[in-house]
Amino acid sequence: MKRFSFHPETSTASENTQTAQAGVVTPMRRLRVIYVLAFFAMWVGAIGMRLVWLQVVRHHEFVERAARQQQRTFEVAPRRGMLYDRNLHELAMTVLSDSIYAVPSEIGDARPATAAALAKAVHVDPTDSFTSAPQILARFNASRNFAWVARKQDPEVINKVKALNLKGVYVQKEFKRFYPDNQMASEVLGYVGLDDSGLGGLEQNFDEDLHGTPGRMLTALDARRHVLGSEEREPLPGENLVLTIDANIQFMAEQALERNMERTKAINGTIVVQDPHTGQILALAIRPTFNPNDFRHATTELLRDRAVSNVYEPGSTFKPVTYAAALEEKAITPDTVIDCGGGQLNIAGHTVHDAPGEHFGMTPAWKALAVSSNVCAIRVGQRVGQDRLYKYIRAFGFGERTGIELPAETRGLLEPLKRWGPASMGAIPMGQEIAVTPIQIASMVSAMANGGVYMPPHILLESTELMKGDPKLRPAAFHPENSLPNPLPEGAHRVISEMTAAQMRKMMQDVVLIGTAHHAVHLNGYSAAGKTGTAQKIDPATHTYSKTKFVASFVGFAPVNNPAITMAVIMDSPDHSMHMGAQASAPVFQELAQQILEYLGVPHDEEMQSQAELAKNQVPVVEDDQTEQDESDLNSLFATVNDLPADDPLRAPPAQVQAAPIAKNPAPIQNADNARPEASPSHTASSTSAFAETLKPEPAEGPAPTPPMPASPPAPPVKGSVVVNAGKRVAVPSLVGQPVRSVIEQAGSAGLGVQVLGTGIAREQAPAAGTMVPVGTEIVVRFTR
Repeated sequence: MKRFSFHPETSTASENTQTAQAGVVTPMRRLRVIYVLAFFAMWVGAIGMRLVWLQVVRHHEFVERAARQQQRTFEVAPRRGMLYDRNLHELAMTVLSDSIYAVPSEIGDARPATAAALAKAVHVDPTDSFTSAPQILARFNASRNFAWVARKQDPEVINKVKALNLKGVYVQKEFKRFYPDNQMASEVLGYVGLDDSGLGGLEQNFDEDLHGTPGRMLTALDARRHVLGSEEREPLPGENLVLTIDANIQFMAEQALERNMERTKAINGTIVVQDPHTGQILALAIRPTFNPNDFRHATTELLRDRAVSNVYEPGSTFKPVTYAAALEEKAITPDTVIDCGGGQLNIAGHTVHDAPGEHFGMTPAWKALAVSSNVCAIRVGQRVGQDRLYKYIRAFGFGERTGIELPAETRGLLEPLKRWGPASMGAIPMGQEIAVTPIQIASMVSAMANGGVYMPPHILLESTELMKGDPKLRPAAFHPENSLPNPLPEGAHRVISEMTAAQMRKMMQDVVLIGTAHHAVHLNGYSAAGKTGTAQKIDPATHTYSKTKFVASFVGFAPVNNPAITMAVIMDSPDHSMHMGAQASAPVFQELAQQILEYLGVPHDEEMQSQAELAKNQVPVVEDDQTEQDESDLNSLFATVNDLPADDPLRAPPAQVQAAPIAKNPAPIQNADNARPEASPSHTASSTSAFAETLKPEPAEGPAPTPPMPASPPAPPVKGSVVVNAGKRVAVPSLVGQPVRSVIEQAGSAGLGVQVLGTGIAREQAPAAGTMVPVGTEIVVRFTR
């Protein structure tokens, strides 16, 4: 039997080997655990980061997506603010109207057929592409949940759509802007688009205030899109605007302008009626115009507010600025005699003319303005000097925006003083080489009417949250004042002294009493003052002044001493037969001023006349065909009618005879506005005038009838009159510009007969006024319409 022996050394080595192997296994297991733990840690970290990304970073995005799935949000439009006149008459309001929309997902594959059927009902306007079948179908294909079909439709269209009973087509209420007076004051009010945004006039200028704050309605839906509940936020209505306009005066102005447009055949016209003491606009009428309820059919030109955005050369209506500056600077007085140079003046190589016909030499300033002498206006401007004249032009508000609350206002055209050329002082003093807006010219005249203070024009009276019917909101009916506000509002400033303003009022009254507007302005019971203007337009083809297109204007105020209203009437391109301011614009002032003053209850400052007296003194405005007749034919006819011998001095041509002395009694001065310079780039048109060289008469109380010519003193002569030293002879009176009846009466009072040729207004006479003829001589007078 074999014995095994135990060796301690061998046993110890084996144990050491096993122990070493166990030591290697243990660290590996630990490393595996670490790897597993690290993996789980990274996995948990990634999950955490993802959760942070989704629940923190993108929290709002998922909330909104959930809301879109679970809720439907509707914006509730606010009610747009009202527009009132000063008496709280509604000029613009907001009403409810029906709009048609569709849910394309509910229509499905029937979209083309549905779009075609809807177009037959809603596409009533061929120019409205929004409601055409292709456009409706395009909107159906662009959205699943909502698409407009037609908005703010009439009840007739809504009834047609409802009768179709189409799937997925619905009707909802929307606010719609409505103008109850249609086109009245449309340029002032403006218009509103389908999205309830103002696009013109006050609607645009105060869109943010008028629009209000939209509301919101939240509706909760379940998985099947059923309504579970809703939450609403009420909209806040817009503010209401109270305007300075008086709707009644606005209506009068628009009616008068409409009639005058038909009479004169002008391409457009503007009337501005203003309170001279506050600058508030009482009426602003423009023709042609548009209806803001249907503005989509209006042209761009119709949508413009010409009272603030169109400019024109004012011509003679600007001359009061020149005279006022000269009076204020003590360069002249109303009686200062000025050399009119026989009706022409050479300045910077250009010859400026007065109106063809009667021309003046030494003339008092008041009369130079009354007869609208271009030469005298330039002479007066030269006395002032260009530096001081420019200062007054700017002080009267020209060359800058007035700040009236209407959009797209222009500053006009006034070159800086450093750009004035050598001929500028031959143009600007008489209203050329400068362009103004109707609002600017009206505000200038208001400054002279109110005592010399420029008042910035305004058309907004107040902005309020109150509605008509609230006792706190009261009408602000216009009552004429005879004093300026104290303190003066922002932008107001004194331009001329009260004395200068009073002198200008009197001089402008002479324009109406004996000057260019004598036959056009006769108010019953009220005195009036103003200035006519006739300016040539630029011909776009030749870039020179047109010989057939004019801007005829008249600016004035009444009554003279306590003016209640100022008015500017501008007619663009009236018919050539009545292109002068006294023909095309002054009659509108007469008609409208009489209506407004009576409506306002302004006390009469002159004696009222009967209808018979008015008919006798009133000279109708007639067309002037401007035909030139052969003066020698008229003289030959005069010689034939009176059987004059061949050697009679009355047969002598006008150039070979001697003028009679000047008389002291004035005759009314006929229309005479700006004449055309021979070579000047700036000029205005004029009409023939016949008037007497006179001293200043005593102030008249009202529109004076044409006085009969006395038989004993010699009458005022004109160029070409004759003096024959013979016994019992009388002077031929000036008859040009008078109607048949007045001519016969005046000639008869002088002991003369009349041979009448034609009808209408006297345009020519033979012999010339001032000619000494035997008593009983028949004067030949040609009348035209």
